[in-house]
Amino acid sequence: MNPTRTNSRSSRSRRTGGSAFGSTAAPVRAGRFGSSAPSRSGAPSRSGGYGRRPAAVQGEFALPKTITPSLPPVEAFGELDMPRELLAALTAQGVSVPFPIQGATLPNSLVGRDVLGRGRTGSGKTLAFGLALLARTAGQRAEPRRPIALVLVPTRELAQQVTDALTPYARAVRLRLATVVGGMPIGRQAGALRGGAEVVVATPGRLKDLIDRGDCRLDQVAITVLDEADQMADMGFMPQVTALLDQVRPEGQRMLFSATLDRNVDLLVRRYLTDPVVHSVDPSQGAVTTMEHHLLHVHGADKHRVTTEIAAREGRVIMFLDTKHAVDRLTQDLLDSGVRAAGLHGGKSQPQRTRTLAQFKTGHVTVLVATNVAARGIHVDNLDLVVNVDPPTDHKDYLHRGGRTARAGESGSVVTLVTANQRRGLTRLMATAGIVPRTTQVRSGEEALHRITGARTPSGVPVVITAPAAEQRKRGPVSRGRRSTASAARRARSQSAGA
Repeated sequence: MNPTRTNSRSSRSRRTGGSAFGSTAAPVRAGRFGSSAPSRSGAPSRSGGYGRRPAAVQGEFALPKTITPSLPPVEAFGELDMPRELLAALTAQGVSVPFPIQGATLPNSLVGRDVLGRGRTGSGKTLAFGLALLARTAGQRAEPRRPIALVLVPTRELAQQVTDALTPYARAVRLRLATVVGGMPIGRQAGALRGGAEVVVATPGRLKDLIDRGDCRLDQVAITVLDEADQMADMGFMPQVTALLDQVRPEGQRMLFSATLDRNVDLLVRRYLTDPVVHSVDPSQGAVTTMEHHLLHVHGADKHRVTTEIAAREGRVIMFLDTKHAVDRLTQDLLDSGVRAAGLHGGKSQPQRTRTLAQFKTGHVTVLVATNVAARGIHVDNLDLVVNVDPPTDHKDYLHRGGRTARAGESGSVVTLVTANQRRGLTRLMATAGIVPRTTQVRSGEEALHRITGARTPSGVPVVITAPAAEQRKRGPVSRGRRSTASAARRARSQSAGA
């Protein structure tokens, strides 16, 4: 299928204008696990980790009106004009019926229309844009350093999730994927681009670095996807994103998908989408019907004990805090109490983050203590509880944190611990998010806390998280073999020299 657009984009506006993303700094809270000092700037690192960021511009923007009527949605993948290899791969992966956002957008994206799609986290957005991108790229071969399709995402975790989700389908149509993110060896990523990759999944900072090095050019990119564009704006990536979009083929296809569409992405829509098909499968505000929301009012002096008892529950839980320091401190406290916990934040190396997520997904770690770096781009099956130990300051952060549970039709609960001085702010945040939570006053050891969260008394026996036995067995013989080989070589050289 030819990705070149039939409608001319010669009139695409390239206005540069002033920034539309002014904001004010969020207030700083102090708490048992929080920090009383604000982050240095609130700005993200290129790797995708970030501290306390400014509050986002609030409010919905006026969605563009579609001039050309959109094609009707489909109820089965077989109704779509996709390569048979992709249809077979969907069947092999057990994907039989399209999610609403997929059924609504794919008929239009497959024929090259620009798409502006909104759907809550876990609603199937990745395959909604991914299948169209792969179908329209199939059969083409990229030149060295010149990809044909590009997916821009805000964080390393989301980049990895998109790559993992698309890999079996890309293999089915023999397309090469390259993941380009900070925190990983840039030489290896440059090598993948030099070898030729039709599809690149990238965070803006690392992609810019590779372009500056001469390892990548975007002039052949005919399909561009912005995934979670609002978060890229919130994290301060807008100058990099627009600079990258200005380098792709101006007549190419653009797709923008997000769980929220607020004024922070208005510039991107007006500047880069031409007569887009607009699909809003889920409202930006409001709760998932399979998700329960609880505000647990706690006394400040009891918050630590309440948090520890929730962490000691049976089953896995993600606990969100504001700062890296708070994550590290709570993680150690939980380990000392006998809870199998691990921390995840932007200060961890990518191998550490990858290993921690793998251990959490397998159950080797039962509590993931994280900053907002885990609020998007992490999918864990059968995760039924998310806890905001530090309440978020922005309703979008609340929705995305909570979106780690109740995914793909499953049920789950979002619990927020609220001290007396936080109650008024949480009331406003819930109203903005369109959520009516259940409010309960709790204390450690009480039945109500156990009923809502499964909390229980921790063992008190300190634990140390080590690599699973299978991983140790896998590494052990290889490492010993390498040492033995090296020792044998040294002995051989010594004997040869002695002779």
